[in-house]
Amino acid sequence: MLNKNEFRVLVVEDEAIIGMMIEDMLLEIGCKAVDATASVEGALDFLAETSPDFAILDINLNGARSDKVASALKLRGVPFVFVSGYDAQGVDPEFSETKILQKPFRISDLNAAVDEAFANGNMVRQIV
Repeated sequence: MLNKNEFRVLVVEDEAIIGMMIEDMLLEIGCKAVDATASVEGALDFLAETSPDFAILDINLNGARSDKVASALKLRGVPFVFVSGYDAQGVDPEFSETKILQKPFRISDLNAAVDEAFANGNMVRQIV
């Protein structure tokens, strides 16, 4: 199992300030590298070149859903969590067991989600 300080994390978030906050939190909890993109297309392009160790996906990206990114990650066996400013309604049933961090969230919530992702492979659904 990787240590957090070896993690390369992909953050897919369309709101720049929230994306930067998540990046800062990940670095603060000890993740090695954070790659960020604001769109489904950007995330899929990234995944065509690189495989992260973990990912954080905003469910709604300027009206587009991150389901295609989630599917690509699932196929690669990459653990991920969703983040959302809304409740869990509308999440594709394929991802009903994936953890959703409710925005705004604390660094301790993010840290627990990262730890849990690697302990469980992916997560039992829980809104924090």
